[in-house]
Amino acid sequence: MKSGLLHTILFETPYPVLFLLTTAYFLLLYFGVGKLFSLAIDWLVRTKRAVKIVDKPVSDEQVRTEVRHSLVSILLFGLSSLPIIWLARHGWISFVPDTVLSVLISLVVLNAWNEIHFFVIHRLMHTPFLFRKVHYVHHRSYIPTVWSVYSFHWLEALLLSTVPLTILPWLPLSPIGIALYPLSSILINFSGHCNVRFGNGTGSPFRLFGTLHNEHHSRGRKHFGFITPIPDYIISLFTRSTRTKH
Repeated sequence: MKSGLLHTILFETPYPVLFLLTTAYFLLLYFGVGKLFSLAIDWLVRTKRAVKIVDKPVSDEQVRTEVRHSLVSILLFGLSSLPIIWLARHGWISFVPDTVLSVLISLVVLNAWNEIHFFVIHRLMHTPFLFRKVHYVHHRSYIPTVWSVYSFHWLEALLLSTVPLTILPWLPLSPIGIALYPLSSILINFSGHCNVRFGNGTGSPFRLFGTLHNEHHSRGRKHFGFITPIPDYIISLFTRSTRTKH
């Protein structure tokens, strides 16, 4: 990574331009990929390849509120690239060469780390004070939509934006893998907010993948993970063990 466009972007581009590029990227993911995902979900429901979880219409006011909060989140996500670039330029972060394998490994690592990171932040957000003051914004979307994915209070958006920043100083990853991570993350996020169960709604192997966080919005007291129920399961085992000992 001694030369080329990627090196120029990472090490020579002015910080204001980096902020604009990153913000534009997240805008494209949210509005562009989000619209395509929404159309795909509508088709899956029409062709009975997916089932609505809550079969009620969502108001235009809810969608406007989601978009308004999401725009603030996107600005914060745009800023999130700057400390990473600063640390890289000062030698605190290094990268591995971009190969197909390193990109795939980087995506797996970042999404796995995000599962832990998200669970911790999400559980904190459900403490009484933070829920009342911060997390309530996201839970205004009682019936989630694809436009709910970035609908956060600014403090929650800031905390959630630190996934790459909290692992890159300790583990070198592929620059292209890091750049593709927001795309993989938002696709999973869309699946968790689109208000559908994939497949026939009962036996599909993808049922849990598309259901857990959707149902969290209506129930609120379970499913604190991002993709899987594993973190909830581990915590419940630990809690049960602690109660048994006492």
